[in-house]
Amino acid sequence: MNRENWLKNIEGAVFDLDGTLLDSSWVWEKVDEKFLGDRGFQVPDDYVDEISPLGAERAAVYTIERFGLNEDKDDIVREWIEMAKKEYATEVVCKPYAKEFLEELNIKMAVATSSDRELFMKTLEREGILKYFQKIVTVDEVERGKGYPDIYEEAARRIKVNPHKCLVFEDILAGVTGASLGEFNVVAVFDEKSKHNWEKIKSISKYSINDYKELL
Repeated sequence: MNRENWLKNIEGAVFDLDGTLLDSSWVWEKVDEKFLGDRGFQVPDDYVDEISPLGAERAAVYTIERFGLNEDKDDIVREWIEMAKKEYATEVVCKPYAKEFLEELNIKMAVATSSDRELFMKTLEREGILKYFQKIVTVDEVERGKGYPDIYEEAARRIKVNPHKCLVFEDILAGVTGASLGEFNVVAVFDEKSKHNWEKIKSISKYSINDYKELL
């Protein structure tokens, strides 16, 4: 990808975290297997695709309804966070060359994530990349999940960048779909959890990369 071409007229960038900037998908694979396994279920093939765009509270409601659980959504969210907390604090790192790319990208930047601040803030601080972002938006702060443009529009609004002059970096199908509906310049970032959707993800996105080394 020619950096001069795709950065032309670009004033800002919005980044997803899990699977896009952070190598963290393995954590949620473990959480899903443990949580559902403890309740006698296997993880359905489509489960990750369904909950990834939602944020913790909406994902908990979806999980309760899908598996017929007689549990409180807040208790489920707390259980998920407790299971993931140690990994985010000590083990989760940036994807290869992501930090180097952020260092070189001298424009306004924001985060748009379905994850929980209690988890990712410690990771961003430990990895030394929190300083690059002017604003952080989670899906719990907007009306709809990542299949819609809401979170990207809110992130762009907060950094005062027009969507047509803003890049969105995403790794999931719902994310690139929502950002495309908002008429952002979408950069698809490959992640193993979305491998089965990769061709469709690329077809929706303006650009695509396998890793950030391509942008250095």
